[in-house]
Amino acid sequence: MRILLAVDGSKSALEAVDFVVAHAATLREKPQIELVTVHRPVPKLPGMGAAVGKAQIARYYEEEGAAALGEAKKRLEAGRVPYEAHVLVGDVAETLLKHAKKAGCDLIAVGSPKAMIGSVATKVLHAAGVPVLLVK
Repeated sequence: MRILLAVDGSKSALEAVDFVVAHAATLREKPQIELVTVHRPVPKLPGMGAAVGKAQIARYYEEEGAAALGEAKKRLEAGRVPYEAHVLVGDVAETLLKHAKKAGCDLIAVGSPKAMIGSVATKVLHAAGVPVLLVK
């Protein structure tokens, strides 16, 4: 089973990681985890290219992504659950859905705070073509 595990470093996202780790052993085969964080694009401002280069923006995305993925990676490694980590850029819900489809995921797991109306989790839940696990 291939599971897209969406994280942003938040408490609810880490609760989803913990849930997946705790239940990985109950699956027939060890799950393949697509550990994904999505960063919204940096707004493009007039003249920005003169002050900030593409390499700097790419480094910014990687650093922010590494921070968002760090604790989730530790928890997956401690639970001996294999994963492949991805830092993506775009609209969060749309990018998660595209990656889930591209990677052939069977399930999308996301943490969801108690007040999730209008949230990424709600958008993913309504638009996903595969089951979505919301962990509160």
